[in-house]
Amino acid sequence: MAVREGIRCGGRSARIQAEVHKAVKEMQAEAGRDEITVPAIAARAGVTPSTIYRRWGTLAELLADVAVERLRPIADPADTGSTQGDVEAWIEQYVDETASDVGKALLRDIFANAAGTNNPIQCCNFTRETLEVIRDRGVARGEAPLDIDEILDIVIAPIMYRILFQNTPPTAEECRKLLARVRSLPSLDTQMKSASLSA
Repeated sequence: MAVREGIRCGGRSARIQAEVHKAVKEMQAEAGRDEITVPAIAARAGVTPSTIYRRWGTLAELLADVAVERLRPIADPADTGSTQGDVEAWIEQYVDETASDVGKALLRDIFANAAGTNNPIQCCNFTRETLEVIRDRGVARGEAPLDIDEILDIVIAPIMYRILFQNTPPTAEECRKLLARVRSLPSLDTQMKSASLSA
């Protein structure tokens, strides 16, 4: 979000942000995109349109801010017992959510107002933070550390390209083929063989 100078975080400012975000989400669920305007959002949130313009600048910036917040993970990735399993389960969920109509609409809002903001970087950071949880969990189990940049470059980048530019999200099998190229991610077969040899 491109926060204006002089905006105080917390207190009244935080309450206003929460009410405006709530109003936007409700309107997105109820109305078509053309019906979402700053005056309509302001009326529902109980603030003046000037309050929204002063804080966010434009409707596009506000929608991008809401989109970033909605893409923020609300829970840690599932713990399947192995780094490989954790990554596979998370990638499947990532594709399902990102390639959905809602997911693509959120991405459009973020990239429609990407210039001069760090919104896309924030979304990348959410992905990195999730992968850090998986990596640290694996290390605690005694597994080799996951190379997060490898996952971003080899798996996430082509997935996002296909969703954004080809509108053909990869299948679960295609995601597994991408994961097979990640050198820091041993296959479950390799882990099982290693475990049987050490038993």
